[in-house]
Amino acid sequence: MIASVSPLLTEDLFQHIWKFRLFRTNGLTTIDGVPVEIQHPGQHNLHAGPDFTAARIKIGNTLWAGNVELHVRTSDWYRHGHQHNGQYSNVILHVVFEHDVEFYDTDHMPPCISLERQIPKVLLTRYEKFRQSSVFVPCEYNAGQVPDLIWHNWKERLLIERWERKTTTLHTWLLQTRYNWEEVCYRAIAQSFGLPANAAAFLQLAQTLPHNLLARHRTSLLHLEALLFGQAGMLQEPFEDEYSCALQQEYAYLRHKYKLQPMPAHLWKWLRMRPASFPTLRIATLAALLHKTPHLFSRILETATITGFEQLFSVQPSAYWHGHYHLDGPLTQTHCPGKLAVHNILINTILPLLFLYGKEKGLSYYQDRALDLIAQLPAEENRITQGWENMGITLQNALDSQALLQLKQYYCDERRCLECAIGAKLLRQGIF
Repeated sequence: MIASVSPLLTEDLFQHIWKFRLFRTNGLTTIDGVPVEIQHPGQHNLHAGPDFTAARIKIGNTLWAGNVELHVRTSDWYRHGHQHNGQYSNVILHVVFEHDVEFYDTDHMPPCISLERQIPKVLLTRYEKFRQSSVFVPCEYNAGQVPDLIWHNWKERLLIERWERKTTTLHTWLLQTRYNWEEVCYRAIAQSFGLPANAAAFLQLAQTLPHNLLARHRTSLLHLEALLFGQAGMLQEPFEDEYSCALQQEYAYLRHKYKLQPMPAHLWKWLRMRPASFPTLRIATLAALLHKTPHLFSRILETATITGFEQLFSVQPSAYWHGHYHLDGPLTQTHCPGKLAVHNILINTILPLLFLYGKEKGLSYYQDRALDLIAQLPAEENRITQGWENMGITLQNALDSQALLQLKQYYCDERRCLECAIGAKLLRQGIF
């Protein structure tokens, strides 16, 4: 009677085992008894065709170079129809976990080896525990066993991966604007002013008011505020106080001059947020930044220190907003965005943008500067970073927090343990 395959084995795990030779290699033979030596398992093929290419396998006295195909069961070769597919005609070795067919046509099929007895069972058991884990991260109870050097190298790779993901949109904007870095910078900063709840609304606002239009009015803070509040759809109601009426009047003129169409006011979110995060205060602060700093992206390229960036982005909105959270609202004590808000803009927008600039221009200096600066910023504090701290994983700076946010969201939550340097290290630990 033919035994069934262990439920702990998946195709991804089997390919990982083959790729990193996580099986006993001594005494390997084909199913008909010919000795096999794995000189090189090949390159993992992520496209159509055999699973591994450019492998070097000695079978008997002959050294073969070519493709290797893996299956959990021998019968999967037939079930997948490879016997009728020309892409598999040059496979030099068929690697399976379980040999489950009574007859294997060795005259018309590639040599076949079974690894069922060669793979340590503890490896399969560990992987299944990771997959079934319901704690904060699959390796919550033993991640601290991984050497610091592995953590350090993995976190830097995770940060760069996170920046590559974030800069995909920035690159799209570059193409749309014919590589207008000032416009892209303006959009990105506007979007960051809306994080977390109003990022989409701020981006839409920036897209309705191109940077070159605002640059024409940079010397007048009132004009900038009128354009931004007006396009945000916040100047539609009748007002009583002098400042709000002045904005409304100025916007009416500018709207007609530039044929502008304001956003629907209902796109802005106000619930469950601190007053300092209200879109009104954020819009007023954005206007102040544009008023204070012409050629903002050029200034970013010139700035080399955290203190310099803090000075660049630490701006106060106009006097009205030192006592109001709403247009035409009651007089109240306000709290303008502080150093933490500046650090968030650096982490989420400015440093990824600087990294992208270095990549696009082939200037590694800017990429290195971005990596150096984020390592000087304090680690972010949120539910996920607190979860890592509870595990005993110390977050020393913003590089750590961004890397571990990426790890949690795109690896741990998706159970991609085989692709994680930490998970892979723990899976392999002491298996031989």
